[in-house]
Amino acid sequence: MMAARLVDIHNHLLPGIDDGAASLADAVALARAAVADGITHCVCTPHMQPGKFDNDRASISATFHQLKAALTEHAVPLHIAMAAEVRFGLELMAQVSNNEIPLLGEWQGKQVLLLEFPHNEIPFAAEKLTEWLLRQGIVPMIAHPERNRGVQESPRKLTPFINQGCLFQVTAGSVTGYFGKPSQQLAEQLLKEGIVTVLASDAHNLQYRPPMLKQGRLAAEAIVGEVAAMQLTSINPWTMTKTLFTEQP
Repeated sequence: MMAARLVDIHNHLLPGIDDGAASLADAVALARAAVADGITHCVCTPHMQPGKFDNDRASISATFHQLKAALTEHAVPLHIAMAAEVRFGLELMAQVSNNEIPLLGEWQGKQVLLLEFPHNEIPFAAEKLTEWLLRQGIVPMIAHPERNRGVQESPRKLTPFINQGCLFQVTAGSVTGYFGKPSQQLAEQLLKEGIVTVLASDAHNLQYRPPMLKQGRLAAEAIVGEVAAMQLTSINPWTMTKTLFTEQP
């Protein structure tokens, strides 16, 4: 049954706390667009980036419950849960230690953290921080590596993270070409190499970054086949996040 559903584990629907939905009305409209795209479940993942988006578990939870109530009020049939997209930095160690980060679920007995690198590079010795996370029983899921300019120039920069057992989330729009040729080519390469764990929308707004997971799934089908594409957009994301939808009130 779940194999037919689209589960989006990376998006910015929560209103007013990062560069995603600006208002509650915008968030409800984004949720309607997600439903129209065939998405049934969304894990809302606002940015946590100290100094820019100073979110923590409390601020994310408050906004999450506001949106959840609005979806019920407006009869939008979208199931939502909450996690966060966490920017790479040494602050992350304190955030983890203080239990400030709502994590993304579980994968093969480990908790999952959605980790974002700077868009232009992979930081020097970044694998030391991901190794630290793994020692805490948390497996990093690297967000949209195909859109990282440093990785586009040298895909082998992902090798240490692949060898560690990190997970990888590719943006659905990258597979369709929405983010340009370099992102599309790298997304196709990563799909063919079988290292992509999940496709997700990374939706921010209706104008420039709408939910488009269905299109990404169809584009992935042309590369890796229907079964693998459904694994990336339904089975894997649901396996990872299903506890969030049952445990978060």
